[in-house]
Formats: sequence, structure tokens, C-alpha cells
Amino acid sequence: MKKEELRKLILTAKGAVEADVVIKNCKVVNVFTGEIQEGDIAISGDQIAGVGQYQGKVEVDAGGRYAAPGFIDSHIHIESSYVSPEELGRLLVPHGGCTIIADPHEIVNVMGIQALDYMMEAAKNTKMDVKYMLPSCVPATPFEHAGLVLGADKMEEPIERENILGLGEFMNFPGVFNADDDTLDKLMVAKNAGKLIDGHSPGLTGKNLTAYASARIQGDHECATVEDMKERLSLGMYILLREGSACHDLRRLLKGVTPENSRRCLLCSDDRQPKTILQEGHLDNHLRMCVEEGIDAMTAIRMATLNAAECFRLYDRGAIAPGYRADVVLLDDLEQFHVHKVWIRGELVAEEGKYLPEFKTHDISTVRNSVHLKDFSVDKFKMHLKSDHVHVITIQPGGVVTKKETAHIPVENGEFVFSPDNDIVKVAVVERHQMTGNVACGFLKGYGIKEGAVALSIAHDSHNIIVTGVSDEEMAFAVEKLKEQNGGIVLVKNGEVIESMPMPIAGLMSDQSGEWVKQKLIDIHDKAYSELGVAGDVEPVMTLCFMSLAVIPEIKLTDMGLFDVGTFSFIPVECEA
Repeated sequence: MKKEELRKLILTAKGAVEADVVIKNCKVVNVFTGEIQEGDIAISGDQIAGVGQYQGKVEVDAGGRYAAPGFIDSHIHIESSYVSPEELGRLLVPHGGCTIIADPHEIVNVMGIQALDYMMEAAKNTKMDVKYMLPSCVPATPFEHAGLVLGADKMEEPIERENILGLGEFMNFPGVFNADDDTLDKLMVAKNAGKLIDGHSPGLTGKNLTAYASARIQGDHECATVEDMKERLSLGMYILLREGSACHDLRRLLKGVTPENSRRCLLCSDDRQPKTILQEGHLDNHLRMCVEEGIDAMTAIRMATLNAAECFRLYDRGAIAPGYRADVVLLDDLEQFHVHKVWIRGELVAEEGKYLPEFKTHDISTVRNSVHLKDFSVDKFKMHLKSDHVHVITIQPGGVVTKKETAHIPVENGEFVFSPDNDIVKVAVVERHQMTGNVACGFLKGYGIKEGAVALSIAHDSHNIIVTGVSDEEMAFAVEKLKEQNGGIVLVKNGEVIESMPMPIAGLMSDQSGEWVKQKLIDIHDKAYSELGVAGDVEPVMTLCFMSLAVIPEIKLTDMGLFDVGTFSFIPVECEA
């Protein structure tokens, strides 16, 4: 801030000069006092000058609506929206999204620091303030191949960047509680830079969780139960209450929010697709759910604003008060949280669901051409089984946690034979980054597919290709078509593509609009259910893309093999006799 800007702000606050903008006749949500304050909001430049009675060069009548601070999503992966940073901003701002804390570990796993550079440059084209966390685990574990290995030495430059708040979710929690050298080196990169460390510790408890928290891991969005939440709160961690397109934790965890602990609770999306945003909203939807579950509106709004700002040291926002960023969301009420208008840094940027600024996009040439296969053929799916008794990845509907089970399968000449009467299919992960030629196969239960195959270049967190289907031939055809379209989603049946969505941005994101992506996902879902027979209680894309995430219990598949998350080790597909 320049001296003259400060002078103008002070004089505007005391009423000595006209404000640049005044939002008249508001019910101002004061997150500091818990009160609703009637009056005007005076804006000088990009900051709030004061709340009270003011005159302005531009005056906007709020009509008695509620004015809340701009909403802050405390943890989101832009890539999981399947759209570019600019497009996600266009979608979220009309719902009150003024700041997001984004972890780009999906695209950095694929293409490294050049992908981080792209994400940061692209974010400059949206009015929404995108703050980034530096991916801490690339790859997420040493048990898969990513686009590169991002060690501590490669983190030292980007961690110092202004718009990077700290290290993103530290998924290698065994590395933390075992005090591994490489892990400590990464933690020290953040500590030496005076920056935050975000957390990710599903199922961790007791002394191991205490050891994890002792590294000053800031928060966690992976609480499965209220007990998980309470244990982390007791250790000084923030809890990020998640409601995304794949994971629906908010209603369950709100039962653990109390007047005593609510100031340590935040709201986040983690993964949120355009279909969900366009149909349900963003944090405005989270706030509706909070009130429905008995949380008072003031507490809910704090979790979406002030709490998140304090957790991530964004001390210039999160409240409507003198000297704070002029991020203001005008709401019709505090029950449905319908967003009427949005200001970011004093500029009116959305009105009645419409994003107002000019829309521009950044060049994507540096993040194209990300699918690289070596010696791939249908023979890569041959398993040469010696037993019909195998370990199975069993899907648990409504989430990404899987169950480790065993089953007897039909086998002929050492190969699995699909039967539509048996809800078990082959699943494979095909390495697409380093030309290793790796293809690992396993078995999936609960997906329900009866015909054809589904292939994705979205497979958390290293984003190799994951494919499942009723035959090796259909699976191989799907993989080849996925490569031809440079990544994304492909559905095939009887040797033909029946639906697809190209994702040229690192094989993770479309360069099209959110509305286009929404319709494509609807079409993909419809075909997956109606033509391929995918189970109706399974989300066909989001579910499959998490089947390789080797940090979520109980069992997953990477390009290196079948992985038991409980023991953090590979296990054979075939059960021991």
C-alpha cells in the first residue's frame, strides 16, 4: 500500500472524503462480535474504510440484505473440477467464492514445476484470489511413478513465492511419525521459510497422530468420524470440514462442532466438479447445510471466512472491518444463503449468478501432451494366475475408502474370465509419465460394469491411466483411444467409443467451459449407467479415479502393484494358500 492510498483510506473512514463505493442499507455480519450491524459499507480502493453512515462516488442499495465477508475455501484441488483456474473462478465467484487455498499436487505430479508455473499464471486471469500450497508429496508415496520426484531441494525456490502459503497436505504421514530424513528435509523447507504445513492423516490416532501434530501440521480434512475430529482438535489442529463431489463429510462432522471448538473449524470442498457447482453451489451450499444441521448462521459464516483467514495467516481478509480487503458477499438471507452480489477488492464481480469481468485464459501449450506409453498392448493385461483365490478392492459407496476383501474368481488357462453374474472385474493402472511400461492389474468389486470399459487419465495422485472393463480387449482399446485424445475420460463398448471427454491440460483438465464439462459428465454418467451397467450407487468417474490413491485405506492399485494401505506395503493379487 502506498502512503497516499493509506491517507485516503483513513480520511474515508472518518468521513472526511467520499468513499469510492458505498454499499448502502446493509445488515452487516460482524464475525468478531457475533452481531448483525445495520449500516453502510464504505470502500476506499480495494479496502473497507468503515461500517456506518457514509456517502460515496458510487452507491449501491443493498435493500436490507445481509453483507458477509468473502468466502474462503480452505482446501481445494482446481484440477479435480476438470476446468482451468480461470474457468473455476468464473464458476465460484457468483457463489461468493472470493479466495481459495488450492493445492495443485495433481498437475505437479504429472508435469512438475512447469505445471505449477502454469497454474499460478492462469490464476492471474480470475478475480478470485487463488492462494497456492506447494505440493509436499510428489509422488504421494514412493510406491508409484509420477511425472517427477519433487524433493526438498526442488522445493526451496517455489516455497518462497509470494502466492504460495506453505506445504500442501502432507500425505506421507508414516514418513512424519517415523521422522524419515527425506520427510524432515521437506518439513524444514517450510519451517525455514516461515510457512505453513497442511495435513492429511486418515485413520491416524494415538501417539502416531501426536507425533504428526508435533511437526506443527496445521490442519486436516480427512476426518472420518467425530472422534477423529475431536482428537485432532485436542492436539491444536484445525479441522477442514469437507463437502465435495466425491466425499460428503460435512453433515456427519458438524455433529462434533461446539461453541467451544467452532473457531478451529473451517469449510472446504477438496474436490468439486462443475455439475455440483452449477446445481448445488459452492460454500453457499456448505452454509445451507450447516444451518440445516443446527449450526447458527454466524458460526457457519465464521467457518467460511474468519476462521480460514486466521488458519492460513491471511490477516487482510475474513471480516468486514476497517482496513480489511473489500471482499463482500451480499446475501438475501441467512438460511438459503442466496448470493445477490459479490465484490472482490472493491470491484463488483458478480450479480445474480453472473460473473461480470472480462473472461481471459492463459496459454496451455506448456501443459499439453502428457500421455506417454511404452510398449503398450493388450498382452499387458495378462495376469498368468495360479490360483482363483484373490485379493479384491471393494468399493464403499459414497466415499473413496475401500475394503480389503478376498474372493474366488473364474479362471481359465491362468486368466480371469468375466461373468456378468459376478460383481468383480479386472482393473489396471498404466504408467503414463516416465515410459516405464509398467502395467499393474488387480480386481475391483462393487463398480458394477457389465459391458465395455472405462479409462481415465485421472487417477489420484500420480495420475497414471486407470482402466476397468469386461475384457482385456475392451480395456486396451479404451487406453489407446485415451492416448489419442491426449487424456481425459473414455467409455467404450463393443470396440467403439460411446462417450469421451478430452482433457488437454495435463490429462486432468478441459479447456472448455464449466457448462460444457457439466454436460459431458452428465452424458458420461448416463452412458456408464445405461450402456455399461455401472452400479447406480457408484459415481463412475470420481470413484474409479480414487482407486489408485495409495494413502486412503484399505487397499488400492498403483502402477507398481496392489497396495495395502494398512501395512503400507505391496501384497500379491493372489492369496496365499
